[in-house]
Amino acid sequence: MANSASARKSARQAAKRRLINASLRSAYRTAVKSVRKAVAQGNAQDARSAFSAATSIIDRIADKRIVHKNKASRHKSRLAAAVKSLAA
Repeated sequence: MANSASARKSARQAAKRRLINASLRSAYRTAVKSVRKAVAQGNAQDARSAFSAATSIIDRIADKRIVHKNKASRHKSRLAAAVKSLAA
C-alpha cells in the first residue's frame, strides 16, 4: 500500500488510467473484429467502412502508446490486404 500522499495520488491516477486504457484496447479489438467479420462475409462495402473506422481507432491507440506503433501498423496492413482481396 502507498504510504505517502504523492504515492496514494499516483496509485489513484494509475487505477483511472488502467480503466481508460482497457476501454481503448477493447475498442481496438472490436474494430479489428468488425473488419474481419465483414471480410469473412464477403461484404466489400461494409469491410471498407469498417476498415476506415478501424484505422482511426488503431492510429489513436498507437499515438497514446497503448499498443506499439509497429503492431498497429502491422494490423492496419493486414486488414488493408484482406479488404483489398475482396475487390479482386
